[in-house]
Amino acid sequence: MLTAQKLKEYALNVVKVDKVGIANIERFADAPPEMHPLNIMPNARSAVVFIKRIPRGTYRGIDEGTHWPSYSIFGYAQLNRMLGVADYKIARYIESFGLEATGLSASATNLEMGARGPRPAPGKPAREVTVHFRIAATLAGLGEIGWSKVFLTEEFGPRQRIGIVLTEAELEPDPIRTGHLCDRCKRCVPVFNQEEKH
Repeated sequence: MLTAQKLKEYALNVVKVDKVGIANIERFADAPPEMHPLNIMPNARSAVVFIKRIPRGTYRGIDEGTHWPSYSIFGYAQLNRMLGVADYKIARYIESFGLEATGLSASATNLEMGARGPRPAPGKPAREVTVHFRIAATLAGLGEIGWSKVFLTEEFGPRQRIGIVLTEAELEPDPIRTGHLCDRCKRCVPVFNQEEKH
């Protein structure tokens, strides 16, 4: 029988994600239809949310003004590929217990509008349903969204990429913890103001 503990041990020790949490599907009750997990996987009962840490060094080129692509290549594109592999392995592990699972692409977190396929069935949202990754990570107890709208964890601050696997497995959810990382001090405001001037 698959348990939350077995799944977490597999994700951490075999797949090598850096942190993993679980949200039950009821936590998404107030999500709009175009962002609701049940409009992707109608039989989903749990969202398994995990993170891969962004190495601090990928920001160094930006800090030093030397190699700006380091973050976009190694902290974003490369990690997205790794999240896809992790999605696949975790989904396969869940399915080895006779339960369905599907990974969500970290590269497809924005709505992609356009007439590229059949219209949705009556009563269904548009085809471009996408779960909000930062909200899912918060609902799975991994961290919280800061005042700057960046997702924060105790271990890695703002440096992580998020992956999600939806499953019909009913897994024990983790407690939600918010309000303990960001105290809304707004020290990030000068950084945003400086970026807007360029």
